[in-house]
Amino acid sequence: MIPIFFSLWERMSGIPDRRGGVAMHTKPKISEKISVRTKNLRRNQTPQEVILWSRLRGNRFHGLKFRRQHSLGRYIVDFVCLDKKLIIELDGWQHKEEKQERYDTVRTEFLESCGFKVLRFWNNEINNNLDGVVFKIEEFVN
Repeated sequence: MIPIFFSLWERMSGIPDRRGGVAMHTKPKISEKISVRTKNLRRNQTPQEVILWSRLRGNRFHGLKFRRQHSLGRYIVDFVCLDKKLIIELDGWQHKEEKQERYDTVRTEFLESCGFKVLRFWNNEINNNLDGVVFKIEEFVN
């Protein structure tokens, strides 16, 4: 018998694989700790997250479904469109610290290894140039 290997994304998502079968885990288990954290993050969004979410929610952005504070593996992303495999991260001042930059690099590498494109924006870009941010997202989805 030939062993069947599934990509990390297929195992995480439970979507059909390239061979027409269904990935091994149809619904990934989310730890209680991550579940509580995502709910807390959704309730306590930053002002910049609220502003961008108002543009992305309810299929308003090119008819695409975005999720906010969504867990992927052991990470929680600010916004994700699973159909386009696009992750949008909003970064504040704490992301300039060396330790946080290293963490963000490892995290981004993991997410990109799952087939996602990660777009990062600074909070001040949302405050000062929201149209420019929206334009960059549009460039990717079109």
